[in-house]
Amino acid sequence: MFKDIWGQAWEAMVYNRRRTAITMIGMAWGIATVVLLLAYGAGFSHAIEAIFAEWGTNIIGTFPGRTSEQAGGAKSGTLVRFTDEDLDRVALAVPGIIHISPQVQKDVPVQNDLHTYTWTVNGVRPVFQEIWKLDLDQGRFFNGQEEQQRAHVCVIGSESKTKLFSGGWALGESIRLNGVLFTIVGVLHPKMQEGGAQNDRNRQIYIPFSTMSDIKDTKYLDGIWFNYQGDYLLAEQQLRTALGVAHHFRPTDHNAIYVANLLTELHQFSILSLALQVLLAFVGALTLGIAGIGLMNIMLVAVQQRTREIGVEKALGAQKRHILLQFLSEAFVITGVGGLSGIALAYLVSVMVGRIPFYSSIALHAEAADIYLRISPLSVVVATVILALTGLISGMIPALRAANLDPIEALRYE
Repeated sequence: MFKDIWGQAWEAMVYNRRRTAITMIGMAWGIATVVLLLAYGAGFSHAIEAIFAEWGTNIIGTFPGRTSEQAGGAKSGTLVRFTDEDLDRVALAVPGIIHISPQVQKDVPVQNDLHTYTWTVNGVRPVFQEIWKLDLDQGRFFNGQEEQQRAHVCVIGSESKTKLFSGGWALGESIRLNGVLFTIVGVLHPKMQEGGAQNDRNRQIYIPFSTMSDIKDTKYLDGIWFNYQGDYLLAEQQLRTALGVAHHFRPTDHNAIYVANLLTELHQFSILSLALQVLLAFVGALTLGIAGIGLMNIMLVAVQQRTREIGVEKALGAQKRHILLQFLSEAFVITGVGGLSGIALAYLVSVMVGRIPFYSSIALHAEAADIYLRISPLSVVVATVILALTGLISGMIPALRAANLDPIEALRYE
């Protein structure tokens, strides 16, 4: 029975091949739009994640500020200052800390025999490389022994190497930082950096924290950085509580210390990315719905043209469900063929488009944070579900109309 029904549906589609082809093209365009919009949303989300992954996500930095709330006997407006003791406080108070490092920085003249620039020099511990994911193109990062010996060694950014040595060999060369001689032991891999930024990460220079005292007083820290495992909200809460007790300010006073919690920012962007994907899926569903209306209109025309045929079938004993299945099968074949064509078209477009400039349009070395049309299995499944619902609704109304035709009136139809 089903074979006969599908056969009749196929014959009807072949007989009206032009009408069927136009309807299939509409369905293919609709499903391709859904898949590509979902792929764009997924690519946008991946681009945001790539930007944060460049530096690491489970990272928190804290910097001293000035209190804005009274706490106990302390007045508001009190300057907060970090010392080495705060490193131990944070390490003990925050659960799951992996590495922790102080940071002291200063903009100083950086010189070699031919060039002089003013760049930021950072005094940090060797573990800062792990915290900030500072990958190396050449050489190595300074080690714990050099930190203990107050060695005059440094690691320079990729842009620093290009400007100081015109892209030539830099390892083992000497430069002066604020007049103090340092030996280059490593060159960093380029990081994403917005063009024209005042604080270009690719120009910054890193030296042992102990050696930094030759350039700047390190009694007070400019910041504390650490990476960790666990709940990012709990980690920030414990950090604020521990430093609040030590420096006599309330943990709710966000001006007393500034906290850069990368996972908090990533979570906010993830919500925006999810909202964008939902919006794009809705727009795609509306586009596919328009194609579904076209399918329904075509099927209604088919019912009208084949009214006498339906009357003959009913006179020969065909039941309502047979007529219903006949027209539903025709709608589903059109939907299925159009859907498969649309998915194939979406894959073709994604390959042809390739990379869509996003962050690289304003930042250097940021090709990984551009948008790629990523057609995931989930996108195809979501689009297929939307397609099936569209085909079912669009085909059901004409099929019900055909099934409910009075056989006597149908036979009289001219």
